[in-house]
Amino acid sequence: MLYTLHAKQNIPVSLQEAWDFISDPKNLAVITPPTMGFVTLSGDDRKMFAGQIIHYHVTPVLGIKLQWVTEITHVQDKQFFVDEQRYGPYKFWHHKHFLKEIPGGVEMEDIVHYKLPLGILGSLAHPVMVKPRLDEIFEYRRKKLIELFGEFK
Repeated sequence: MLYTLHAKQNIPVSLQEAWDFISDPKNLAVITPPTMGFVTLSGDDRKMFAGQIIHYHVTPVLGIKLQWVTEITHVQDKQFFVDEQRYGPYKFWHHKHFLKEIPGGVEMEDIVHYKLPLGILGSLAHPVMVKPRLDEIFEYRRKKLIELFGEFK
């Protein structure tokens, strides 16, 4: 089964400031919960570009450290970028990050399509482990962006 996660958040910054933050791979660690054990191993030495490979360690559940390799497949300056898993915990991971200028700031939108490994076991794990964990990660990010940039009014 292919799952979809959709998140939107408005932040009170300029489009340039939002893009500068979100297109810097080093900032992914800033907006990821510490409980994920997220560490970038390589590929974060420059702003996002199509073809960029980024290699991480993550500890998503039960203290199990996993490698995750993503490729930035598409980038449109100050509009969007797409990352796709090349190796990691998902059978399929396609994450679109959109930015849109709005009055008083920027709307950030994420659309993630993902598929779990392990067939029926993955499907059974989705509602009790995977979806709650992804919701927690995106809620942490929402709060962290408010902490960094302020509340949108």
